Amino acid sequence: MNNKILSIHEVVPNVFRLVIEAPTIAKKARAGQFVILMSEEDGERLPFTLCDWDREKGTITLNILEVGLSTCRIGKMKSGDRLYSVSGPLGRPSTLTEGKCVFLGGGCYGIGAIYPLARELKNKGNKVITAVEGRTDYLLYMKEKLKEVSDQYYEITVLNPSGRTGKVKDIIEELLSQGEKIDLCYFMGCSFMMMKASEATRPHKIKTYVYLDSLMLDGTGMCGCCRVTVGGETKFACVDGPEFDGHQVDWDEFFLKKGYYFEEEVMVYQHHNCRRKRESQENGGRV
Repeated sequence: MNNKILSIHEVVPNVFRLVIEAPTIAKKARAGQFVILMSEEDGERLPFTLCDWDREKGTITLNILEVGLSTCRIGKMKSGDRLYSVSGPLGRPSTLTEGKCVFLGGGCYGIGAIYPLARELKNKGNKVITAVEGRTDYLLYMKEKLKEVSDQYYEITVLNPSGRTGKVKDIIEELLSQGEKIDLCYFMGCSFMMMKASEATRPHKIKTYVYLDSLMLDGTGMCGCCRVTVGGETKFACVDGPEFDGHQVDWDEFFLKKGYYFEEEVMVYQHHNCRRKRESQENGGRV
């Protein structure tokens, strides 16, 4: 039986790395694709970008950012537990080029998600420039693996008392100002980072791809939940994406839709944590 969690650990605060037994998915997986998980039968369907896979061992790897109750429940699972459902690979594979200079930017879960893309682009003879961002340096992970598949590697954080602060967009702007010729850009992670990075490449007319993490249910284009507007046309992130032209995305609409259930999500997450805290106190500190 598949869907067994072979290993799970917290790589940095609130980011959990899962290796899952899923031979059928591993056999077909390609960079840029995702899977949809259900931790339990009545659980939420959650999309996660594939961060790695091993076709011989039949495993896939995900980096899951805890942002709400459903991801909290996954983070509390243990090695040997089985997920109720793992569906995939879903979405279109990444657009790959050969012999170009490509820039990859990642933040949050996107730090892990850009790894297979960087690896594939490197294997195709591209010059790979990778930049990752986080609020602080201890939130950055997969450094060595990303360095292995990058010709140039950069880190930047919002808070850094001992060094440089900023965002991924600042790195690409600096490289361009220094005369670096970049042919293609890919950005994964925080929606705001992807938007700002796309704005930075627009004046230079650099083809820019972003990976949209819109609300999603079935992942097959049937429900219409993941509708986005790209180039004035309605697209579905699950079957038309998740890769889209960052210069064509209607970012205002995208942010509005992502915030539809924000209040409800926060309330249920806080209620769950408050209940767990009360239970812990009643049990002498044990949950």
